[in-house]
Amino acid sequence: TAFLHGDLEEEIYMEQPEGYVKKGKENLVCRLKKSLYGLKQAPRQWYMKFKSVMGEHGYAETDSDHCVFVKVFGEDDFIILLLYVDDML
Repeated sequence: TAFLHGDLEEEIYMEQPEGYVKKGKENLVCRLKKSLYGLKQAPRQWYMKFKSVMGEHGYAETDSDHCVFVKVFGEDDFIILLLYVDDML
């Protein structure tokens, strides 16, 4: 469900899903407020949300790899978080 948490920056519309079309409103479309699997924007929007939340918790994205986040507590105390698609290590 990771990609479902990304906030969309542009307006995206889709046809009404089968089984949810109301009589008399067959020509209406749905405006998406969140990402869906299959959207080209979904992985990027999820990453932007993840990066924002990690920043709020004191993690910094490394310059050498955008999927590595570091939180430093002291001279010898730190956490390195690795991100692979939607899994964290």
